[in-house]
Amino acid sequence: MLYFDNAATGGRKPDQVLSAVFSAIRVCANPGRGGHKLSVACAKLVNDCRHALNEFFGGYSYEQVVFTKNCTEALNVAILGVLQKGDHVVATCMEHNSVLRPLEHLRKIGKIEYDICPLDESGNIDPDTLCSLVTPYTRMVIVTTASNVTGAIPPINEIRKRLPKHVLFLCDGAQGAGHIAMNMQKTGIDLLSVAGHKGMLGIQGSGALLFSNRVSPHPILHGGSGSISLSLDMPDFYPDGLEAGTLSYPAILSLLEGARYLTVHQRKIAKKLLSLTEYFLNGLRQQTAYRAYSVANPCGIVALAHRELQSETVAHFLSEKYDIAVRGGLHCAPLMHRALHTQEDGLTRVSFSHYNSESEIDTLLSALNEIDKSHAF
Repeated sequence: MLYFDNAATGGRKPDQVLSAVFSAIRVCANPGRGGHKLSVACAKLVNDCRHALNEFFGGYSYEQVVFTKNCTEALNVAILGVLQKGDHVVATCMEHNSVLRPLEHLRKIGKIEYDICPLDESGNIDPDTLCSLVTPYTRMVIVTTASNVTGAIPPINEIRKRLPKHVLFLCDGAQGAGHIAMNMQKTGIDLLSVAGHKGMLGIQGSGALLFSNRVSPHPILHGGSGSISLSLDMPDFYPDGLEAGTLSYPAILSLLEGARYLTVHQRKIAKKLLSLTEYFLNGLRQQTAYRAYSVANPCGIVALAHRELQSETVAHFLSEKYDIAVRGGLHCAPLMHRALHTQEDGLTRVSFSHYNSESEIDTLLSALNEIDKSHAF
């Protein structure tokens, strides 16, 4: 099958990532849950991953790199574990439900209020419009690093520059991490959520939250931490205070090797994905039945709609008849679809990996053309 669903989860991993996972499964020791040699060796590699991610993202301390099972959990810790009663939040219509649902939950229980920044005429976020929504009660601004629907990249640096210094800045790195160069300290990002299994080239079950010295997230999970075991409270230091239960050691090792691979190849990968999305968009322009909702981008995402067929129908035909994997639907981003006026039929999202080729894209373009011709209205 031709795999073009990398924005959902990366289809192909570097060999060193796979080797690390196999090695971790063979060891089968629990890091931080014992003093024997295997446990200590595993704990060291977990710690190596904290250092690698802290360096890769320009973080504030390796101790402020907390592992989660995915980006959703990281965002929940960042939102539920930081916001307090009476806080106001500004987010954007690009955000995923992993941001919107925690915010809506807090609003419904009377803890916070929030406002949503709309898209500008170019389909992106205007820093001035966003900052106009900030009030004296605004404690946090949340902006995705890249839209999971269209691949649009908000101007993170400009937004941070325009925000009052006291406002916390949370960035959702689900789609941007690994594709876009980020430096938390230089930009002024207070919290960054990371999905390990997409642009970071790790496996499912890997994620992380990195945070600055300006925040002290409270745990949303309580349990064993491998430290301070006599206390019935979670440890009051990081990362232990936010890591209840056994860590996914194979997933963390995959994330470690993914970060190491990207340290060397990130620019090359971004250039390749920019080229692939541009190539696909150029081919799509020759087919008048389809409308693209994306521009060329280093995240490898292109969203499109057929003039008559629903997005899920196009995705179904591609899968069943042509053995091509894409995703149709609303992509867990309801406000983005409302902003694009695609909430009825959704969008077909094609998302490339740097392992894909132009010849594979030619196959996709041919299939899309055949789908249109065989279902002419």
